[in-house]
Amino acid sequence: MRYKKLGSTGLFVSELALGTMTFGAKDDFSVFGHVGQKDADALLARAFEAGINFIDTADTYSGGESERITGQALKNLGIKRDDIVVATKVFGDMGTGPNHRGSSRGHIMDGVKASLQRLQLDYIDLYQLHGFDPATPIEESLSALNDLVRQGLVRYIGVSNWAAWQIQKAIGISKLNNFEKFASVQAYYSLAGRELEREVIPMAESEGLGLMIWSPLAGGFLSGKYSREQTSVDGGRRTNLDFPPVNKEQAYDIIDVLKVLAEQKQTTVAQLALSWLLHQSAVTSVIVGTKRVEQLNENIGATTIRLTEEDLQALNEASKLSVEYPGWMIDTWSALRKQQIEDSLVK
Repeated sequence: MRYKKLGSTGLFVSELALGTMTFGAKDDFSVFGHVGQKDADALLARAFEAGINFIDTADTYSGGESERITGQALKNLGIKRDDIVVATKVFGDMGTGPNHRGSSRGHIMDGVKASLQRLQLDYIDLYQLHGFDPATPIEESLSALNDLVRQGLVRYIGVSNWAAWQIQKAIGISKLNNFEKFASVQAYYSLAGRELEREVIPMAESEGLGLMIWSPLAGGFLSGKYSREQTSVDGGRRTNLDFPPVNKEQAYDIIDVLKVLAEQKQTTVAQLALSWLLHQSAVTSVIVGTKRVEQLNENIGATTIRLTEEDLQALNEASKLSVEYPGWMIDTWSALRKQQIEDSLVK
């Protein structure tokens, strides 16, 4: 297990993070799993044994049950607080009232106290805005997060599911007001969904943000269970929730390449899909959410796979993004300047 700095901070996190969306079985999140306390303890124990020191959860997962189970698992296993990095999020519905959601100062302040209580912790390592709130000024959200860091309730702040321009605007506001800056962005990225490469990844690299990946197997589509011949799986998650959106025809092409490589390397399609992400320099940590220890072991195995340039080229070609403006114009118009930079480098 390798450890990477979370963006420009001094915090090191494991290249795999244990996702806990499968913990609990309440409300709409029951489709992701029904992991109870005993099985959660086993999953966290195995993850920690393998060197995973990073856990990602959210207040809205199963209405807070995920956080409760996660906190109790840490206590049951006796894991030292400074040996684990705990990330959670605020934004989603936590009640029926008009102020029980969003990124307002009130909801953030109420949310962090409730999360700390459920997690049985004194502080949260990484506190993330789970979505963009069009009803709240960004300044208000950042001011609240800054106060939480100053109070010692939160150590780092991050954002999830925002557009690049929104994150860049927030960074500018933070600099202008001397607020705490975002340390990371959490986003969807997979071989079957590389849209992140258009704007978010270049922005994250430019601003020194860590990048956490959710749904690395495209909601199970890259698990190895699906193909042109096997378009549905009994009991599979996508049977009940076809999410995230996938261009299935291109995804089948990707799966064809993955299957060939899996046979050559005596590994699995899922492990190769995870390994591709681990080979992307912009990626800090890949979040894996499982229901069984056997699944977790398979995911952990991806960290040992090394892809050659030929392997990466084959996967990149099968999964490449369609050209889009202004990307194609920027590439065309700046090509000579890029060449000048390359020519200036000492060989």
